[in-house]
Amino acid sequence: MNNEYLAKAREKVPDAKTLIVLASKRARLLATGAPPMVRCKDENFLDVALLEIAEGKLVASFEDNTPDDFMSEKAAAAAEGTGKKSDS
Repeated sequence: MNNEYLAKAREKVPDAKTLIVLASKRARLLATGAPPMVRCKDENFLDVALLEIAEGKLVASFEDNTPDDFMSEKAAAAAEGTGKKSDS
């Protein structure tokens, strides 16, 4: 891991846990074939992800507008077990 990229990324995302999750998810996407958003001399996917964060190409977003469907999923699973259909 490139410490220079890490230091620059920490300036953009000061919370360590958020930075870890953001960088690791992006590195996984890069490893599965997603195109990089920056040119990076390193081939390490984590370094590319950190550089993307450092350059502001990748930001953490906590705006999740999807409702929590835990209870409806639980009701549907229970209905499947008893043979009934859920109304949701």
